[in-house]
Amino acid sequence: MTALEGRIAVVTGASSGIGAACARALADAGATIVAVARRKDRLAALTAELGRGSLPFVIDMTQPDAAQALHDFVMERFERADILVNNAGILHAAPLDAFDLDQLRPMIALNYETVVRTSTLFGRTMKAAGRGQIINISSIGANIRAPGVGVYGGLKRALEAFTDCLRIELAGTGVKVGIVAPGTTSTEIFEDMKSRGQPSWDSFIPPMQPDDVAQAVSFMAQQSQRTNMARIQIYAAADSH
Repeated sequence: MTALEGRIAVVTGASSGIGAACARALADAGATIVAVARRKDRLAALTAELGRGSLPFVIDMTQPDAAQALHDFVMERFERADILVNNAGILHAAPLDAFDLDQLRPMIALNYETVVRTSTLFGRTMKAAGRGQIINISSIGANIRAPGVGVYGGLKRALEAFTDCLRIELAGTGVKVGIVAPGTTSTEIFEDMKSRGQPSWDSFIPPMQPDDVAQAVSFMAQQSQRTNMARIQIYAAADSH
């Protein structure tokens, strides 16, 4: 029997990149996946590939009612969630004079508010069940101070503060909470930079691949119920931060 056999794992941002890789890694470990994103065709292909009764859930997680809709869908279909991976996120990084303020609200909504909403709703259900795990995908950017990354890094730092407090609040309830904070990983998150002719971060060093991050998420999810792995931080081998 594989380590996560019979577990229900919810993964946001699952249509590409780290989210899709996490869905595959958790399914390989035995989990049934609820894959969450906006792109219906990609989710349908992914869940068909994963098998194990995995299902797509197509929604824009920036909408205020999205977290509740996702929670209700999972509870209706499976009556529980064993693992929640909050991975969905967007990046807009630009110098002060070029930063597009229209990008601010979507970044706050997806990179922070959505994580709080889903963690709260699923955390309550997991607490009542006496078992579960929440894994929030952060970034080494939470601790990088550099021009142009203040909004993205600030939101990741807020995510980490919230996650640490949630872990402490749920200690002893059977619900584990952890952070996986990757460094430079080659995904679609850099498309915004590339579309503006700005060098993307994955062009400066050989980056990690989504599977590298997914293996850390799967490793965290497979730890003994006696332990709570609070944080995994992963750098690309060439990263000097």
